[in-house]
Amino acid sequence: MRVEIDRRSGFCFGVIKAIKSAENELKTTDKLYCLGDIVHNGMEVERLEKMGLQSVSRDEYMQMKDCKVLIRAHGEPPETYEHAKKNNIELIDATCPVVLTLQEKVKGSYESNKDKDGQVVIYGKKGHAEIIGLDGQIENKAIVLESINDVSQIDFSRPVSLYSQTTKRVEDFYAIADKVKSSMQPGVGLEIKDSICRQVSNRVPHLKQFAKEFDVVLFVAGHKSSNGWYLYTICKEENPRTHHVARTSEIDPAWLDGAESVGICGATSTPNWLMEEIAEWINQRNPS
Repeated sequence: MRVEIDRRSGFCFGVIKAIKSAENELKTTDKLYCLGDIVHNGMEVERLEKMGLQSVSRDEYMQMKDCKVLIRAHGEPPETYEHAKKNNIELIDATCPVVLTLQEKVKGSYESNKDKDGQVVIYGKKGHAEIIGLDGQIENKAIVLESINDVSQIDFSRPVSLYSQTTKRVEDFYAIADKVKSSMQPGVGLEIKDSICRQVSNRVPHLKQFAKEFDVVLFVAGHKSSNGWYLYTICKEENPRTHHVARTSEIDPAWLDGAESVGICGATSTPNWLMEEIAEWINQRNPS
């Protein structure tokens, strides 16, 4: 059986920055807190926990003081920084530069259209860390659309600034944009801002080709990873024998029956060592 790992899969630069920030801090301290899971991959979270990184919830964070806390790539709302200043919390800020730029743009749209009673609309997942951070930039007044069916929440008689969570599907964003554009009342302002990170979307053409080259594809990603589910569906569309797994224990050996080749790929939140581990698991059970 031929087993091959997609070398273009794995951490994006934003996640690499966050992981390295945590590892560097843990070289000199045995206790570092992280506001939420540092990455949406349970196996990587477990690895860093063994080094001394402890994930805390937002509620827990708001009760903390006199400590060191890492802000992950997803970014945070202003209240997180305000709490740190008031409570002697040292922040290790690993917000992804792409997310940071998006926060500034969203805030700019909100401020510039405030006197026109404008609306900031974001295509994304409610409750997602990135959305919480973006919404916080504009006093939590964003209209969050989880699908094209939610566009009815918009008042089309008022100006609209449309953005997207960075990890959403490009095609879905533009379908929503077209729907909004066709629904706006004549003469009302509309700005469409494609804020999807190309670190995710640029992988799509390659993954489509990669998925076709194997009898079976194992897509490795945490179950909470937004870009993971997106990229998994891309592979699944090209190869019906694509399976989503977060760890080796989730692999059903029956998936490999009759297969002569297995491709292993993953999300921008998937560590390379985990894909290597899964490849080794397959090779041990299917020696060439």
